Amino acid sequence: MIHINTVPQKMSLTPTVNHSDRDLMAQPLRPSGEIHVIVGPMFAGKTTALLRRIKSEGTNGRNIAMIKSSKDTRYAVNSVVTHDGTKYPCWALPDLLSFKQKFGEEAYEKLDVIGIDEAQFFDDLYEFCCKAADTDGKTVIVAGLDGDYLRRNFGPVLDIVPLADTITKLTARCEVCGKKAHFTFRKTKETKTELIGGADMYMPVCRQHYVNGQMVIKH
Repeated sequence: MIHINTVPQKMSLTPTVNHSDRDLMAQPLRPSGEIHVIVGPMFAGKTTALLRRIKSEGTNGRNIAMIKSSKDTRYAVNSVVTHDGTKYPCWALPDLLSFKQKFGEEAYEKLDVIGIDEAQFFDDLYEFCCKAADTDGKTVIVAGLDGDYLRRNFGPVLDIVPLADTITKLTARCEVCGKKAHFTFRKTKETKTELIGGADMYMPVCRQHYVNGQMVIKH
């Protein structure tokens, strides 16, 4: 009996793309957009950075629109407002997917840039960003908290990180020692995740003083 040893060939795990597929992929229906994400703790200047970018886009002649969550009524109803009082008019909405209809489809088609503040409050953030950038060719600039007061994922902001062209993580200044603050410390004993407030309820802290503060609250 003759035994023939055969060496199994390695299977390629790389998908094969033929020329016609490449040609099809190289011809989008319209230019694609961009997604830029700005995150950090409270008082890190996320809204300021967002407004700076939006104003710059407007100065360059691009059509812009700003959206914020209607849940945030701390400083104004129809304006995005920084903690130092800078204002910019916006659409205050409970969700993002209704924006196109409320803004007007013809006006929406002319938009180049959409800014979204307090993005953690929008449950449809991922779906909206996908459609706006991938299908509609818009540049979307998103600002929001990446973590809650317990340093857990807050809303869908981190869900859009895989979609983003750029990600900027800002830091604040620790109110206890002055070092860089990466976390938001809640001053009250309220435990619900969504508790909208300002300096009366929250402060930015470094890791050491976040941990120390949590130990004080527990005791």
